[in-house]
Amino acid sequence: MKSKIINALSELSPILNSPNEKLIEAIELCVMENTWFDSDSVCLALKALAKWLNKEVLEEFCERYDFTDNPKTVAVICAGNIPAVNFHDLLCVLLSGNRALLKLSSLDNRLIPAIVEELVAIEPLIKDRVSFAEGKINDFDAVIATGSNNTSRYFNYYFSKYPHIIRHSRSSIAVIQNNKIDYKGLMADILTHKGMGCRNISKIFVPKGFDFSELIEASLDYKYLLDHNKYRNNYDYHKAIFIMNNIPFVDSQVLILLENKDLFSPVSILNYEFYDSLNDIDNRIELEKDNIQCIVSDIEVVGGIKTINFGKAQQPEINDYADNIDTMLFLNGLN
Repeated sequence: MKSKIINALSELSPILNSPNEKLIEAIELCVMENTWFDSDSVCLALKALAKWLNKEVLEEFCERYDFTDNPKTVAVICAGNIPAVNFHDLLCVLLSGNRALLKLSSLDNRLIPAIVEELVAIEPLIKDRVSFAEGKINDFDAVIATGSNNTSRYFNYYFSKYPHIIRHSRSSIAVIQNNKIDYKGLMADILTHKGMGCRNISKIFVPKGFDFSELIEASLDYKYLLDHNKYRNNYDYHKAIFIMNNIPFVDSQVLILLENKDLFSPVSILNYEFYDSLNDIDNRIELEKDNIQCIVSDIEVVGGIKTINFGKAQQPEINDYADNIDTMLFLNGLN
């Protein structure tokens, strides 16, 4: 069964890279129903998923883990902030030999069913491995749930008696050591999916005297976001609030740069903070590590965490687990 699942997933890859008629229909419905999404960002997300589905990548990924012959039903409660955001959980459940019971977000309830339909068409045996919950979820053995800080508290209480992974809100940061970096890559890390994902950069740490001009110039590639009603409303609203309250900010004409110590920032705002030494950042990261998803930087390691290159935040590898929790290891532990 394991080899059949891997073969089916590898055959799915070209469909995600170049959607067929059925998947295009799902994308169109998804964009109609959630206006935070657009066809370009959905296709970009699907291409990032397709990268994992190379047969050699899947086989190498599975080498460290077991495929159970005693499958458990794992409830996967999905988020809807970016397209098909919980596909990796579905992937892990299948590759561990378990069954997935998916509770979809109302913000994204078209893409994963369409992807599963393609998988079942390739390998009908997968039909018995994936189901979808309507209303209250029942008859499951373990839970993987993704939500906000508020919903995660509810999840922790409600699912306390089950083996579980509960994910809460996280954000990502950039640490810049010098001005000669890939600003276009950094801006992709900030504004892909309109900044809605936990891997989007919401805060940058920059040395004192940092010149923002190249970053501002790179942001102009995303000026089309101001044609998006919800993004524009956020941009105009926050800008008006800052002006009325005499709060200083830098306006890139696409993005508002705000000097702020917070890691989290609303849509259309990028927080920044000056630093004196990298030791100061190391200390901050130690305090905030449970709120950080990933770090992009021109420094290889920051705060004891291996960083990723600019422009790669929205292109995680198959073993880049959300919240740094090994999902496959958790699933193997159910048996």
